[in-house]
Amino acid sequence: MNLLQRTLAAIEPPAEAAAEAARRRQDTLTKPPGSLGRLEELSVQLAAITGQARPKLGRAAIIVMAADHGVAAEGVSAYPAEVTPQMVLNFLRGGAAINVLARHVGARIVVVDMGVAAELPRADGLVSAKMALGTASMARGPAMSREQAGRCLETGIEVLEREAAWGLDPSTGSGLGLVAAGDMGIGNTTAASAITAAICGQPPERVTGRGTGVDDAGLRRKVEVVRRALEVNRPDPTDGLDVLSKVGGFEIGGMAGVMLGAAARRIPVLLDGFIAGAAALVAATLCPGVKPYLIAAHRSVEAGHAVALQHLGLRPILDLELRLGEGTGAALAIPIVQAAAKVLDEMATFGEAGVSEAATKEPR
Repeated sequence: MNLLQRTLAAIEPPAEAAAEAARRRQDTLTKPPGSLGRLEELSVQLAAITGQARPKLGRAAIIVMAADHGVAAEGVSAYPAEVTPQMVLNFLRGGAAINVLARHVGARIVVVDMGVAAELPRADGLVSAKMALGTASMARGPAMSREQAGRCLETGIEVLEREAAWGLDPSTGSGLGLVAAGDMGIGNTTAASAITAAICGQPPERVTGRGTGVDDAGLRRKVEVVRRALEVNRPDPTDGLDVLSKVGGFEIGGMAGVMLGAAARRIPVLLDGFIAGAAALVAATLCPGVKPYLIAAHRSVEAGHAVALQHLGLRPILDLELRLGEGTGAALAIPIVQAAAKVLDEMATFGEAGVSEAATKEPR
């Protein structure tokens, strides 16, 4: 078996025994049952993901995948393609929104060049995994080969595995406890729209938004490009590798690989916005068992994101009208997910605190 096949085979169902133990503990903590709402739900999900009834999350990391898209030449973005390498350099200098938010929440950033259409200088924090100088235009044929699509996924798995090993404390086993995958790539909302339309069976106009802020004419052109790409390539919605190779992006494949690799290691995955949602669709098509390991950090204003989340059966934590990508929405949700785990683990029970319980308990 190759790395992708081994990873898919390693993804196990959620640990229901740990989840049930977490539910029982939640009902004994010093609060009315259910009064902490989504935090309680998240804590149970974290127990199911990690297999620990009282999960203690290690450090958080945000893996930002970057690549260019040939479809950008079709006039689907308000920004030129050279912005992709410029923004990667901005990430490495620490000047982008994701850098600010990652510092704020104490998360480590790893930037991966999956296929930026420029030669980038060597730099600390940059992983070079360039598949090519951007994909081909999906409006004129497949964006990449099936072999390249598989390599993208395996690269994401490898990056996740290296990050999981980074800073691991052998004495405690404490390491990576939470991961998010961010993105950078001019034209990638067009690719994400095509992926979402193909896998979710929706018309292009329902899942295609303004991305970088195109005007009405630009939006109409973008919808038509997505429609043409689907007609030209006819991606198989049941085959994630086929969809990725026909209309995807190198960075989207890398993000999907990160998600699969994390699930195989029982590491919770925080989804960012629309691009991450499209990557999750690819991952879930390859292995439906990845879905319980995914936590939707927020709902993007991009039209297709709500469609992707509904298809995945995920409910977002935040709704801040974000549409930047980079992993910014996921970064903002990191402290909330960490808080959910800490409430479950650190709060006193009624018995420990000497607090009287309710005379009768409402059923959950």
